[in-house]
Amino acid sequence: MSKVRITQVRSIIGRPESQKRTMKALGLGKISQYCEKEVSDSMSGMIRKINHLVKVEEI
Repeated sequence: MSKVRITQVRSIIGRPESQKRTMKALGLGKISQYCEKEVSDSMSGMIRKINHLVKVEEI
């Protein structure tokens, strides 16, 4: 499995609750925070749900 670095680039203020919970589940909450995760089906679904709020880089 490959790993990705997910960096928050936009605020979650005013976003739907489901997107806020997804960001929290990834361990993000402040702009410029990042997390490194293994890519799986569920992880790619989470990334797709909030792709307008984050930047994704493969490592």
